[in-house]
Amino acid sequence: MGVVERRRVVVGVSGSLGSLAALHRGVGEARRSGAEVLAVLVWMPPGGEYSFRRAPCPPLMSAFREAAVERLTTALTEAFPAGLADVPLRAVAVRGEPGAALVAAADGPDDVLIVGAGERRWWRRLGPSVSGYCVRRAECPVLAVPRPLLQRELAVIQRRNAYHLPLEPVG
Repeated sequence: MGVVERRRVVVGVSGSLGSLAALHRGVGEARRSGAEVLAVLVWMPPGGEYSFRRAPCPPLMSAFREAAVERLTTALTEAFPAGLADVPLRAVAVRGEPGAALVAAADGPDDVLIVGAGERRWWRRLGPSVSGYCVRRAECPVLAVPRPLLQRELAVIQRRNAYHLPLEPVG
């Protein structure tokens, strides 16, 4: 008999509120379909791979890897303080470019990739969009979860406070 692969819900996790919303959505999808959740935090050395290749420092790389694992553990603990008993969950910290690493992680025939949609401000569009990369390149279905409403409202208040504008009621 061949090995039967379990369906997976691959979720990109960074620790942001948007990624925690994606993680909650991924767990909900896994509950409905009986799938396993694979939480993936993608990290890169400061300055990128080019910078590291020019001046490699294994002790620093080890510290960056440990920091990424700690960030992933913290994100999972914040998202599910009581833990998850009813959904199989696996978590990995992967070194690489975020979009490419998430697409590579969601390589199974029945996988679903869930990512946070991120911000939609004009200056954010100048850089690469992880969710856009995943939508364009993944061979599996991709769900881009928008930021939670509370986070969007908080961003509006922070922008107004930054410019010292009078506050208006939100909602």
